[in-house]
Amino acid sequence: MMAPGWTVEAFRACLDRHVFFWPTRRDCLAMLETYARREPDERFAVLELDAASLLAANQDAVKLSKYDSGSSPRFPKRCGYLKSPAMLLPLAAFGAPSDAPVPAKPSEVKEVLVEGAVRQASRYLRRLYVANAADAPDRWSGLAAPLGEFAADAPGRRP
Repeated sequence: MMAPGWTVEAFRACLDRHVFFWPTRRDCLAMLETYARREPDERFAVLELDAASLLAANQDAVKLSKYDSGSSPRFPKRCGYLKSPAMLLPLAAFGAPSDAPVPAKPSEVKEVLVEGAVRQASRYLRRLYVANAADAPDRWSGLAAPLGEFAADAPGRRP
């Protein structure tokens, strides 16, 4: 599962230096449903961001992944790739030929990562979905919407 020269601990330390985003509503909704099942007593929030502006402002720190980089494969012996930072493609290299396990086209991007931090996140925030309006920070309360709307708006979902 790990590439030669990499331990699980070292790779986790690498991942911990990043902020993660799901690139599609469908991917985000799938993860939200998974976490809600695993942690039924937790309260969740989804931030809908202006991705183009966020990527442009952080382009030197953005990386793309073809896989859920932090997950443990269900069947490690059948995993078709080895985990290492080589699976995190710098945005500037997207579209260039590569032998690494990286996305080659937009539909293959499973995660968007920003190394370090996303500064001035409020600048990119378009909508904040929360189960309880009181969970929204005061400065974002005007952007708050019920979490159920996020799921209801997803393509292929029935309200």
